[in-house]
Amino acid sequence: MSRSELRAGARAAAPMLAAVIPFGLVAGATPVAAGFGVFAALGMSLFMFAGASQLALTEVLADGGSFWVAATAALTINLRMLLYSASLAPFLAHEPLRRRLAAAYMTVDQTYALSVSRWTGHDRVPDASFHIGGGLLLGSAWLSSTAIGGVLGETLPDELPLDFAVPLVFLVLLIPILTNRPAVAATIVGGVVAVAAAESGLGPWSIIVGGLSGIAAGSVVDWLTTLGRSDAAGTASGSGAVDE
Repeated sequence: MSRSELRAGARAAAPMLAAVIPFGLVAGATPVAAGFGVFAALGMSLFMFAGASQLALTEVLADGGSFWVAATAALTINLRMLLYSASLAPFLAHEPLRRRLAAAYMTVDQTYALSVSRWTGHDRVPDASFHIGGGLLLGSAWLSSTAIGGVLGETLPDELPLDFAVPLVFLVLLIPILTNRPAVAATIVGGVVAVAAAESGLGPWSIIVGGLSGIAAGSVVDWLTTLGRSDAAGTASGSGAVDE
C-alpha cells in the first residue's frame, strides 16, 4: 500500500466532506426519527455505505413495506455500483485480490469520480491506494456524522438546511470531471434545462429532459472540438507540404 497515494486520495476527497457530512447527519437522523435506533443507522452506514439507498430502505420500512421490497429498492438504486466496478476493473486488474476487494468496499460516487479522473488519460500506473485513501476519509466522516445525526437528530434546529445535503453531494461530484469543454457544456446545459423544465411543470421528466439536453450539448461541443483539431492538423500538414 502506497502511503503517498493514500494521502493523495484523502487530499482529493477532502473538499467533498462539505457535502458528505450533512448527508451523513441526515442518514443518521432519519432512521432514528422512524424508530429504528442509532445502532440501526450505524449498521446501515457501515455495511451499505450508500446514502440514497439507506434513505430509501428506511422510508420503505417506515411506511410498513416488507424487508424484501426495501432491499430491492436499495439494491436497484445501487445498481450503478456494478457499472462503476466494471469501469474501474481495467485500471486495477494488476492489483492483488485483497486490494481490489478493499477498493470495491470504498467505491462510492465520490471515490469513483476522483479515481477515474486521476487515472484516465495519464501515464501514471493506477494505484488502488489512491481510491482506498479517499474512501477511508469519506467513510470515517460518514460513520461519524451518522452517529452524530442519530444521537442529535431530534435536537437539530429545523432551520438547519439538511435537505440540501443530498443534491449538494452530487453537485460536488461535478468538480473533478469538469476538465474539458464538452464536460462543461454538458453540465451547464443539462442543469439549466433541467431547472427550466422543472419550473415549467414537467416534474420528474425534467431530470430526463435535462440529462438528454446535457448529453446532446456535450456531444456537439466534442464533435466541434474534434473537427477544429482535424482542420488545424490539415492546415499544418498542407503548410508543411508547401514549404517543402
